[in-house]
This record gives sequence, structure tokens and C-alpha cells, in this order.
Amino acid sequence: MRSAAATSVGLGVLCLAAVGLVQLHAQSILMTEISLEGGVAGDAPTLVSPGGGGPEAVAFDGTYIWVAKQFTNNVTKFDPQTGQRLGAVTVGRRPVALLRVGTSLWVANLESDTLTKLRTSDSVVLGTFRVGDGPGGLAFDGANLWVANRNSNTISKVRPADGAVLATYAADRRPLNMAWDGASLWVVNNLANSVSKLRPTDGVILGTFPVGNGPFGILYDGASIWVSNFFGGNIMKLRPSDGVLLATYAVGDGPAGLAADAATLWVTNNGSSNVVRLDRRTGAILATYTSGKGPFGVTFDGRSIWVANFASSSVSTTVVQ
Repeated sequence: MRSAAATSVGLGVLCLAAVGLVQLHAQSILMTEISLEGGVAGDAPTLVSPGGGGPEAVAFDGTYIWVAKQFTNNVTKFDPQTGQRLGAVTVGRRPVALLRVGTSLWVANLESDTLTKLRTSDSVVLGTFRVGDGPGGLAFDGANLWVANRNSNTISKVRPADGAVLATYAADRRPLNMAWDGASLWVVNNLANSVSKLRPTDGVILGTFPVGNGPFGILYDGASIWVSNFFGGNIMKLRPSDGVLLATYAVGDGPAGLAADAATLWVTNNGSSNVVRLDRRTGAILATYTSGKGPFGVTFDGRSIWVANFASSSVSTTVVQ
């Protein structure tokens, strides 16, 4: 049973985010940081201590927050309202990507060459399915699951019902992450410094467009395609119809993960250990938030932003206002 003191400490930690948001336009707003190491499920949130989990991906399933710890081969489930850990599920080797599809959570296991399918309500593993070499990016087009296989330079089209691979298509060098724009699949070609637009029916590449140095993350916000360039220190805004570059914005050292709320864009800067919030219309930086060390993945749960901190084995969170 949790003590009253533990409950009080946990609530106090989570309240830091709300206090920080009052200073929206200040720089270096401190996010709440929750450790992924030690303790047991149901513990109150604790401040981070160094660990070795190497979390890269974070996802919201509509109810819970999930974090993939790639060096301990599991995913951790959180209550987003309290920050409590609700347990961990063992998956394949080096889980690096997460995606909710309906009532299931899909996990890409980079070194197992597999996908794990979990039932989000009770964390039961529903199946493990083999895909290509080095699965590391996931997307869903409303009917099929797509997997970017980093080591084989291919894209797999998977049926969510049973994990069957329906087709495999050639991609460019090191397909890393993907986004669905409602009609086409967009793929980040990390070692080619480009993104490709694919037709989902047959995998035909409709266009390949140059971006910055070391593209990493990609997101469709309902109007534009956004790409983070890890070594370029910037993000790019593309027009989905033809891939035309609309704007480039400097954001920080090692931009990686991307997430969107109603009007703004959130970008994790892995090298500078912070998260910036931008106006999607103008690219203006509205605020900078200090996260844990080496942030990668980021997601929005409708109330708060959650960030996976690779180097400190933690998650950071702040209420969005």
C-alpha cells in the first residue's frame, strides 16, 4: 500500500508541470521527470535516477501511456493522470517503436526482426510476428500496418488482424520512420537525406524529396508533412501534394521526435536535452522545456506531452495549456 507521504510527494512532482505552464513564454521551463528504473508497479512517481533502459519510443493508447525500454526488452505502462507505473511487459529484443491500432499496441523489435502485439486493456501479448530485417518505424493507414525495416531497406505491409505480411516493398537507404497523410505513406530515408511518398496499394514510389542532414522524425498534422533533421538542427515543413519545401526552422541540437496538439508542434532535441514548442503557422518557438537527458520519442495524450529520455531512462511530462 502506498503511504500518504508517498502520495503527497507524487502529486507534488506532477504539479510542477502545471506551475511551469503558467510561464509559457519563458525559456527552459522544467518538465516533470519520472524514473523508469527501480520500484514496482503502483509506486508513486519518483525523480529520475540514472539507468540503462534506453527508452526511445513513447505512445498513448487512448487510456494509458506506454514507453519502450530497448535495452531491457520491455514496455512500461503508465497511468497518465497520476504518473504511476502499472507494470511492464516483456517483448522482443530492442523495442524502438510503438503504435496504437484500435485496442492493440504494436511494438517493433529492432534486433528480433519481429512485431509484438499487445492488448492495451490488460497488457496481454496477443502475438509475435516476423517482419523484415531491423523493424524500427510503424504507421497505420486505416486498414494496414506499415513497418520500416532499417537494415534491409524495405517496407512491410502487415494485416493487423493476424500479423500476416501482405507485401514487402523496396525503400531507400535506412528507412527510419513513417507517416500517413490520408492518401499516401511517407518514409524517412535516414542515410539518403530524403523522404519518399509511397502509394499504399502497390508500394510505388510517387516521389522522393530532399530534406536536411540525417532526417529522423516525420509527422502529418492534417495540413503539412513535418520532418526533423537530426544532424541539421532543424525541422522542415513540406506540402503533401507534391513534396515542395514550404519552410525550414532551426530548433536545437539533434531534433528527433515530433508530436502535435491542436495548434502547435513539439520537437525533442536529443543533443540539448530539451523540447521546443512551435507555432505551426509561423515556426516561432513559443517555449522551451527542459526534459531528461537525450530525449527521443514524444506523444500528446490530449492533456499532457510525454517524452522518452534515452540517456536518463525516464519520461518527462508537462500539462499543455
